Amino acid sequence: MAPPIDVSRFEQLKASGDLPSPKGVALAVMRLTQQDDVSINELANVIKADPAFVGRLVKAANGIIGYGRRPVASVHDALTVLGMPAVRNMALGFSLLTHYRTGACENFDYGRYWAASLLSAVAMQSIALRTRAAAPDETYCLGLLARVGEIALATLYPHDYSRVVKESAGLDISRRLELESRAFAMTNAELGAAMLGDWGLPRVFTDAAYCVAAGTESQHSESSREFVVTQSLALSHQLGDYCLAHEHERPRCKHRLMIAASRLSFDEESTATLSNGVAREWLEWGALLSIHAEKLPPFEQIKADAPAEATAPAAEEGEAEDAPTRALVVEANTESCTEMVRALRDAGFHTSSAHDGFSAAELALDFLPDLMIIGGHLPDMPSSDLIRIIRRTRIGRLIYLFYASDQLHDDVVVAALEAGADDTLQKPVNMRILKAKIGVSRRISALHREIEQDREEIRHFAAELAVSNRRLQEAAMTDSLTGFPNRRYFNEHFAQEWSVALRGKRPLSSVVVDIDLFKNINDTYGHDVGDAVLVQVSQALKGALRNQDFLARLGGDEFVVVCPDTPLEAARVCANRLHAAVSNLTISTRQLNLKVSVSCGVACRDASMTDADSLFKRADDSLYLAKQRGRNGVAAIQIDTDKGGQHHVA
Repeated sequence: MAPPIDVSRFEQLKASGDLPSPKGVALAVMRLTQQDDVSINELANVIKADPAFVGRLVKAANGIIGYGRRPVASVHDALTVLGMPAVRNMALGFSLLTHYRTGACENFDYGRYWAASLLSAVAMQSIALRTRAAAPDETYCLGLLARVGEIALATLYPHDYSRVVKESAGLDISRRLELESRAFAMTNAELGAAMLGDWGLPRVFTDAAYCVAAGTESQHSESSREFVVTQSLALSHQLGDYCLAHEHERPRCKHRLMIAASRLSFDEESTATLSNGVAREWLEWGALLSIHAEKLPPFEQIKADAPAEATAPAAEEGEAEDAPTRALVVEANTESCTEMVRALRDAGFHTSSAHDGFSAAELALDFLPDLMIIGGHLPDMPSSDLIRIIRRTRIGRLIYLFYASDQLHDDVVVAALEAGADDTLQKPVNMRILKAKIGVSRRISALHREIEQDREEIRHFAAELAVSNRRLQEAAMTDSLTGFPNRRYFNEHFAQEWSVALRGKRPLSSVVVDIDLFKNINDTYGHDVGDAVLVQVSQALKGALRNQDFLARLGGDEFVVVCPDTPLEAARVCANRLHAAVSNLTISTRQLNLKVSVSCGVACRDASMTDADSLFKRADDSLYLAKQRGRNGVAAIQIDTDKGGQHHVA
């Protein structure tokens, strides 16, 4: 079960408007599907306004989710095949993909995130066709949205989360979640589960998403639906890692994949069939959604290897700690390449080499060199194109680039420098000049690192300021004595609940609670005892509420409870529960044992009310009625609009 995220914190994030959310046609689809009487024709007319979504929907109905059914050619038929819940969640997922494809979080890999999410979606529906634990169309949506907590943190806190991503590189899940919790007072697993629940996904899906994101095991029995859904999602993530892995990493990923598949009793043949099918569907969906996808070799051709411990190369003796340590030579001529590699090793570099531009571009991203020498006349591309490719990458901006050519006339030098080279070398390379220029590159690289350190300090200060601002905002919305939301936050939350109830034509109730004769307690025992009474009473009230109810302190000895989707009679039951909780409470403080009571006023939204203030005023009037009756009780005022009269409910 996913632990509940702090309700007031989550409501603040929603109210900020920065939390990833559906837009455009997707938002219209979600609103329509919340209505009980919406027809397929109405929904189809809205969807037709987005041709891209139409294509994705028909693809889903025909190819992935609509196995064994007649071909679908219209939106109406697609809606009939998939059903409204699946269409609603697909609209949500595709909208997020469209509007959050990129962002400001520098170290967050948006492309890999969406490629992995698409792979998980395709894998989930294929797994569901075998396990029958859930409808394949619904599990497709779960796979697409399961990691939404990551994109949410990247969107809400781009600079802070970029730092967390960088610091957590290579760490296990628990350490990464610890860093997130320290930075944001929540993890991507908790936030993602809360968002999925808020969007209406079933509890079995939100719990599965949390377990996989948090790296925890399902607590349900192996024969249960919950266990199968959780293990299916874990397997889909392993499939994503396998498909996105570099060629040399794929054997290790296959080993982990087969272990995950065995938990669902999949043998090697079933796993191979599943993996090959997912890889094919990934290509089709990738083309449709403009997401990176590549053709993979058959699963059977990859030999599974158990993961081995990775070891970092030791620094060479005498090597300067702050000096560049990696150099990459790109040279078609083998003899010239060997000579330059030898000179770089003599200068203290770890070296690697490539003989063509394509291999060099891939190797640069994996080897992460501090210095590159790129020779002219590469067999597969102009050297200037390779320089531009390297410079477009994030790591390429910090590499010191030499362009080496046997023809260094003015036009060649200008072209190389304009492409992004830092310096040029005449071939055959004079080793004395090369070593002298390497010294220059070290000084320039040292300056780059100093600049990067300065930027990191600025990012750190900005992150601290952002955290301080968030804490100040929370403090401004929180009652310092009880720790519950204060009147300011109540006003915002109550207005939102009123809008939701009005739009959905749902009941909304409020209970105002006042501690009886509280002034006498302060006058008799002092304000420290009065504060203890407020704290212990507020805790008793909180313990008597349901999960969806909201408690705030208005000020003094007055509290208010908001009860969504609650008619008047159910609100009266809630108020009686609050009254009983305080009546059974003994306040223990300063060697005193005090008994207190409360009066409660109840009201429910009706046609006579024009706004949220009207509902609060009715609850306050009911509280006044309870006090008139002698306190220590519950009262409600209900207006009978048909008779134009006022009806008191005891």
